Amino acid sequence: MSPLARRRLGQAALNAAGVVVFLFAVFPVYWMVTTAFKPNDQIFTTSFIPFPSPPSMDHVSRVFTKGVAGHSIWQYLFNSTLVALSAVVIGAVFALLAATAVARFRFRFRTSFLILLLIVQMVPAEALLIPLFTMVKRLGLYDQLPGLIIINVGLTLPFSVWMLRTFVAAVPKELEEAAWIDGAGRFTTFWRVLFPLVAPGLVATSIFAFITTWNEFVFALTLIGDQGKYTMPVALQFFVGQRSTDWGGIMAASTLMTIPVLIFFLLVQRRMVSGLVAGAVKG
Repeated sequence: MSPLARRRLGQAALNAAGVVVFLFAVFPVYWMVTTAFKPNDQIFTTSFIPFPSPPSMDHVSRVFTKGVAGHSIWQYLFNSTLVALSAVVIGAVFALLAATAVARFRFRFRTSFLILLLIVQMVPAEALLIPLFTMVKRLGLYDQLPGLIIINVGLTLPFSVWMLRTFVAAVPKELEEAAWIDGAGRFTTFWRVLFPLVAPGLVATSIFAFITTWNEFVFALTLIGDQGKYTMPVALQFFVGQRSTDWGGIMAASTLMTIPVLIFFLLVQRRMVSGLVAGAVKG
């Protein structure tokens, strides 16, 4: 086999593997969306029905009109959006400041701090559930969305700091020194020079924090007692009964839950891609 044919065969195999991975990732989303518009007889049939015929709006309409557990679906979406966006904004501020500190300054136990960030990521969230619940209870933040926001900031902060450190370290210090020579102060240098260059990395870490917080279930269920303050992942559990499961309602609510994430992706996709590529090649 000639080198050209071998190269084409390898490219074809790589493309085929990419198609398989794509289908494997997209199929659950396709099945969720199509099931949301299927009538019950097509959901529970043993036959494979690729698309609803005819499409039914019963499940979507029921989710919008009747809500979940006596509360409007918009209430749960508002709670999730408030918690996710607040955790992203607060976490981004602390992550950027901490990443700048560990990347630009040399201090005692700096390496130990970086290793500790990785160790914290290895600890299962379930192992932290009881101590965090006790802490939140003593601080008077139980059944309060600010308490849930603080917990989610803590959960996403170690990875955000570790990832942002790479972007900050990749910025030449000479740029900051040139700004200092021109008379700029530390804050001006940070805001006008460093921040624009690490913005793609900040977007990439914000995506991670947003998705992690948006999909978080265990802490939202444990730290919130009022059903009206539940987030969307917790609200979905009410579609599962003791003897039956409302699959149409689950798929309709899940499809609705996916829309804000898609909007967030569309708004930041360009900076996200550049940030991920930069983080992969710089260090």
